[in-house]
Amino acid sequence: MRHAVLLAAALAAPALAHAQAPASVPGRLLASNCFQCHGTDGRGGFDEIAGKSPSEIVNKLKEMRAENKPGEIMNRHAAGYTDAQLKLIGDYLATRK
Repeated sequence: MRHAVLLAAALAAPALAHAQAPASVPGRLLASNCFQCHGTDGRGGFDEIAGKSPSEIVNKLKEMRAENKPGEIMNRHAAGYTDAQLKLIGDYLATRK
């Protein structure tokens, strides 16, 4: 029985390491909030945001943040990030094609 537990743990370790690897990609964790509405990796959902240029994504988010329209969800989301974080999000989403 003990051998079975050790074997199961040994087999699970690489899977856990692999499961955690994507979070280490710069911008991925920040962009994961976008996936709730824009689909996995920015494909699907409301508007497809995957593969757009980083500057297009960042500029649009900065515009939304500046508008600060009450009740507009994207304005609220954009307001929650710094310029550096928006750049990380834009850079990450641009790699999703």
